[in-house]
Amino acid sequence: MNIIIVDDDKLVSSSLKTIIESNENFNVLATADCGEDAIALYDIHHPDILLMDIRMGEMSGLEAAEKILKAYPKAKILFLTTFADDEYIIKALKIGAKGYLLKQHYNSIIPALSSVYSGQNVFGEEITSKLPSVMSNNHKKCNYSDHGILDKEYEIITLVSKGLSNKEIAKELFLSEGTVRNYISIILEKLKLRDRTQLAIFYFNHLA
Repeated sequence: MNIIIVDDDKLVSSSLKTIIESNENFNVLATADCGEDAIALYDIHHPDILLMDIRMGEMSGLEAAEKILKAYPKAKILFLTTFADDEYIIKALKIGAKGYLLKQHYNSIIPALSSVYSGQNVFGEEITSKLPSVMSNNHKKCNYSDHGILDKEYEIITLVSKGLSNKEIAKELFLSEGTVRNYISIILEKLKLRDRTQLAIFYFNHLA
């Protein structure tokens, strides 16, 4: 798995590189210290995952991520930051980031990278616990039946919004992982959404 690290603190980048490459399945292709270089490096290397800070110099990680995702919609970007500001979390979700972790949880980086690589979204406990409140200001009630969402599909939506993986949802609902995966594909199509992150945003924006 090929990773690019972007952080304006070179000591942090070096430490992250050491941590990540301690796992033989990971390779750090390059490091950068600003948003502009993150875009340039992504264009060159097309890494499996871009691990990036948020507050950096003239161009923030959020701005760089937005530009990258416009050019490469399937890019997997995982934010690793010290800031749990509501506005940052909302922006990260809306632009399509695959995860948002706080730097103090270094031991979660390897599992998070593996999860993002396998197609899951990863948000630290602090972030997940904040999602209902940070999204509530703009919510409006949604009649899911108007979108053709069935009871089982709604149940799956609520579990996705809690950050559960397909495997965890399958165990919770006594279904196979393949069945859950099919359900989620159908749900995304019905709601005209791109991925699980957008599905979670939709759910929190339409709480009754």
